Amino acid sequence: MEEKTRCKWCVGIDIYEKYHDEEWGVPVYEDQKLFEFLILETFQAGLSWITILKKRENFQLAFDNFDYKKVSNYTEDKIQELLQDAGIIRNQLKIRAAVSNAIAFMKVQEEFGSFSKYIWEFTEGKPINNNRKTLKEVPATTPLSDAISKDLKKRGFKFVGSTVVYAHMQATGMVDDHVEDCWKKAK
Repeated sequence: MEEKTRCKWCVGIDIYEKYHDEEWGVPVYEDQKLFEFLILETFQAGLSWITILKKRENFQLAFDNFDYKKVSNYTEDKIQELLQDAGIIRNQLKIRAAVSNAIAFMKVQEEFGSFSKYIWEFTEGKPINNNRKTLKEVPATTPLSDAISKDLKKRGFKFVGSTVVYAHMQATGMVDDHVEDCWKKAK
């Protein structure tokens, strides 16, 4: 069987390859899925993505299937319960940020009709197809991720620095950073 050529960051680790092949860079327009990636990316801040992927199912259970309406109503008791959950990243600031981000997420929905409409406006509703030859050409941030980060922070979001935002853009297909020889690269 012929092996697929993939972006080098995922090669050799099954969970990474599956994520790369099935999700990374695929445009996401559904609010709940966008919220899921927002939660996961904010918890990833300062950590490796593999750590988050390995705990993804635990996050899904802990955060009520990433239901932002439920997360926005988490009480102090629920926050304390999450702080004891060894299946997730037990960072108090990030857990509290998930709750405040859910509230901010719904405020954006009220203003724009959906979070998807808001976030995709930054790219005029379509993915930016970057033409990266190698992984070294893929930046950690861009002027666009800087602008989105600034706007999200203005709207009350936390743990949404430019690096987190750019990773979110990659994960949700707002940008296509697959390298040119990757089988997933948009042609």
